[in-house]
Amino acid sequence: QVHFVESGGGLVQPGGSLRLSCAASGFALDYYTIGWFRQAPGMEREGLSYIKRGGWTYYVDSVKGRFTISRDDAKNTVYLQMNSLEPHDTAVYSCGGRRFGSGSFDPTHYDIWGQGTQVTVSS
Repeated sequence: QVHFVESGGGLVQPGGSLRLSCAASGFALDYYTIGWFRQAPGMEREGLSYIKRGGWTYYVDSVKGRFTISRDDAKNTVYLQMNSLEPHDTAVYSCGGRRFGSGSFDPTHYDIWGQGTQVTVSS
């Protein structure tokens, strides 16, 4: 069964940092575009960033300059470094994989998902 395993979430104070990991299970992600998404309670899942094969990266304005996506295909893992976290960043963060097509911030364009990891930003 192909899926992702996310880790690295937790409780952090405003202004703090976290590094999330997204490990592919059951497949090799080197041919995939991988996106990071988050979903706060009562809200739609929103796209934050994605990284294409070859390392091209894209960010939505709300996280540009604060979050950095990267991939290590040898480790079959994608990362999301999150800095300057604020309470509005509190959500469940998950990664999605897309084998075909160009990158997208739309979660409906992704085929493979993980369970997500909780990020809580609070003092």
